[in-house]
Amino acid sequence: MDFVSIRIITGDVARLVAFYEKATGASAAWATEDFAELGTPNATLAIAGARTVAMFAPGSARPADNHSVIIEFLVDDVDRVHGDLSGFVTDFVTEPTTMPWGNRSLLVRDPDGNLVNFFTPVTPAAREKFAR
Repeated sequence: MDFVSIRIITGDVARLVAFYEKATGASAAWATEDFAELGTPNATLAIAGARTVAMFAPGSARPADNHSVIIEFLVDDVDRVHGDLSGFVTDFVTEPTTMPWGNRSLLVRDPDGNLVNFFTPVTPAAREKFAR
């Protein structure tokens, strides 16, 4: 098995895609006006409109209603990312903070309220874990 992607259901695909393009520097590949993907070397963030839910299972997912998932991006310098996002991101949950497990993390909310963690491994153990 290979983890491939996570999909966010939203009421405004263009707005959310624009947020993630600016926040990550990745360009979206659009399949339809209701579906786009932002690819990274290891996984894909898919963003789909609420109308697509009916194709799977009507009512099974609701836009802007996530209270349990954190979307995470490994970055080279979380403090630089914090500076880049200042003035663009309106909801910083935490400033860059070094966590007990060795990552320096920045938590923000995207326009739909989803938690997004940008992090940089800073301890030797954390760097080794994420070495590519």
